Amino acid sequence: MDEFIPVSAPLFLGNEKKYLIDCVDSGWVSSEGSYVKKFEESFARYTHRKYGVSVCNGTLGLDLAFTLLDIQKGDEVLLPSFTIISCVLPIVKRDAIPVTIDCDQETWNLDATQVESLITPKTKAIVLPHIYGLCSDIDVILELAKKYNLKVIEDACQAHGQFYKDRPCGSFGDISVLSFYANKSITTGEGGMLLMNDPVLYEKAKSQRNLCFLDEKRFYHEELGQNLRISNLQAALGLAQLENIEELLLRKRNIGLHYLECLADLNSIQLPLESTSYTKNQFWAFGICLEDDLPVNVETVRKKLYEANIGTRPFFYPIHLQPVLIKKGLFKGVSHPISSQIARRGFYLPSGAGLSLASIQYISKTLKRILREYM
Repeated sequence: MDEFIPVSAPLFLGNEKKYLIDCVDSGWVSSEGSYVKKFEESFARYTHRKYGVSVCNGTLGLDLAFTLLDIQKGDEVLLPSFTIISCVLPIVKRDAIPVTIDCDQETWNLDATQVESLITPKTKAIVLPHIYGLCSDIDVILELAKKYNLKVIEDACQAHGQFYKDRPCGSFGDISVLSFYANKSITTGEGGMLLMNDPVLYEKAKSQRNLCFLDEKRFYHEELGQNLRISNLQAALGLAQLENIEELLLRKRNIGLHYLECLADLNSIQLPLESTSYTKNQFWAFGICLEDDLPVNVETVRKKLYEANIGTRPFFYPIHLQPVLIKKGLFKGVSHPISSQIARRGFYLPSGAGLSLASIQYISKTLKRILREYM
């Protein structure tokens, strides 16, 4: 294939240009424009939440969630080791204590059966990210949170439109956090949102993301906040995307199903699950893991794919093995064999919503050719 196939590219199907032009023509390009509120209210409704508070990105959205839930020095916070570094940043920033959990071999998400054994009197919260189009058994985690009075921060950054049983991801826990980075199913380029039902947390979130300005005395501050605002331009883009979310999700789902069909006869890799007993895979990313008996490393395979004009991304590097955190004296004696194994042997293929069937077939054919050199 002559043209390079990126891992992901946004797909614009509707009113994106119309809304952006409206922002420019009206002059409302800052966070004060009307699209910000419309986007927040629309996404809150979509996820069955009462309130949405947009922020500049998902990483700082997680940080704000920790502020709102008052996570402090010495508090223990549970999280999966197999996740992005963003999930642990707010913990180490506050001198709280990250306690990592291994993932499930089949879903690559947090293994809910391991959670209760790690809860101590110091445990304050659990961070629950949904990974690559699937999720954990959320009911188990929510029951433990209720039993031990734990706060739950749901990281739904990769889970736009994902359902757990009959409820949308983004509706669980005390606060849910979204990302609208360019590779997400709904994108604003950069950007994120906090979702919640508590009116007190909602008011605090709005204040904190806007430098804690006071309505009556704007530049008089009783608390310290941050500038986490998104622009009207970003919100306009996101609102237009949200109007077509079902079409975008259907395309992502079909891409994953086409990959599964094309790669079904390749026995040297672990393919993602099509579904579990509680969710259907939305295939935010289409990940694969090389079996250990295949005598080639991920870097070699990814290099050969790149030479064939196919972009890939490695899997997350486990939190408990991150050099910057080990230097801080964290995770001594911690071992998570599944997280370590899939991080070493996993990567994901192009899966943007605009990916064509011909591209999927080309990628699959190329991957088979490369791997069969080592079989």
